[in-house]
Parts: sequence; C-alpha cells; structure tokens
Amino acid sequence: MNCTHINVTKALFILFSIFFQRTQMVADNHMESITKHLNQKNSTPHDTVTFSPKISIGDSILHCEADKDCINLHPPCISCDMNTNCIYGNEMNVTCNVHLLVQCKGSRSLQKSMLCRYCYQTEPWEHTCELKANCNSAATPKAYYRTNCTVNNDVLCLGHRTFFKNVRCNWTDGYRWSTALILSITLGGFGADRFYLGHWQEGIGKLFSFGGLGVWTIVDVVLISLHYLGPADGSLYI
Repeated sequence: MNCTHINVTKALFILFSIFFQRTQMVADNHMESITKHLNQKNSTPHDTVTFSPKISIGDSILHCEADKDCINLHPPCISCDMNTNCIYGNEMNVTCNVHLLVQCKGSRSLQKSMLCRYCYQTEPWEHTCELKANCNSAATPKAYYRTNCTVNNDVLCLGHRTFFKNVRCNWTDGYRWSTALILSITLGGFGADRFYLGHWQEGIGKLFSFGGLGVWTIVDVVLISLHYLGPADGSLYI
C-alpha cells in the first residue's frame, strides 16, 4: 500500500499565494476601470454651450436644417434676448442669435419682431397640446383636463415654451351619430342602439322588454336625436 506524504505548511503556502494573486488581479481590474472612467470625465470639455430648456446638442437632435438661411430659423435653433418689462400686447423687436452648433447661411445675429406676451397667453392655434382620452366629453357641466402644451416653433414669446393648460374634454372614438340614430329607429326595440353605443346593461333590458313595450324605444330615439345620449366611454360623435 502506497502512502502519500503531504507537507501541510507547503500546501497552505501555495493556497495563500493563489488567493493573493487572484485578489491582486481583481484589484488591478477595478483600479483600471476607475482610471478609465476618470480619464473620460476629464476629457470632456469644460467650456459647454448653454441652450434653451429641453434643447439637446447636435443639429439632428435640434431638428435644425443645415445650410439654411439664418433669417429663416426659429426656436429652438435660435435664442433671443427679450425684455420682460414690455407692455402686454405691444409689438417689439428683439435680437436673436443662432446657436453655436447650428450651421446656417448669412448673419448669425438676427432682428425679429414679436408680441409682448407669455407663451401660455398664445392663441390656441399657436400651440399644440397633448390630447387625452380618459375623460367624459359628454359630461354636464363640460369637463376639462390639465395637460402639457408646447408653442409652435415659429412663435416667439416670453417664458417657458412648454406650459400647463386646462383643455376641454373633446375626443371621439369613432361612434357616428347617424348610425346610432338609424339603429335606434329601426332596431331600437331590440336594444341595437344601446349595444352600439356600449350601454350593454340597458341594451339587454331593452332586448328582453321589447323596447319597454315601445316606450323606451321612443325615448331613446329622442335622446339620440338631441345628442343627449352618447357613447358609454364618454367620447363624442363624429
């Protein structure tokens, strides 16, 4: 029988050496990643260009056409020095400068005219709002919801170009008033008009009561013709 003699001290020394080498390799990799990160951070130029709110660097992000006449550029491609002490509604001239990263033809310093008003005071056709479909368009009194609105690029105004506004709930989901009225007149006794508008419970009631013996059918014809009865989801007719 062969016996193997193991030097315990030598074995422990070998294990300790392997462990120490692996620990040193992990530490070196960690220090290398930290050094690389610091080098990237230090390589970033300190002289940054300040743009208007929500403006990103680069022509493709700014959506500014390259090699276009500077006089035809609008925000956010340009920034203007505006006097907030102007009289509301008066027309005033402002000096605008093209952003450094925007390429255009002609003088980069422009003179533009604008009305003295804040962006939230612009007309409805001069800004675009985010429409929502989670409200009741047929509610009485009329329902409103709060949403974000952004001024069109060709409009100059004071303050933030994106603002909150209370907008009347006015959306449609494809229900036609003419279709609902025809169904109410022809098949209203079977609840077809209610089923079409999404009022399932009332539709089942009309179906099994034969339109409330005709009374319910007549009432629904009048309600739909007057636009008083609309879709169940709160949308408007188209």
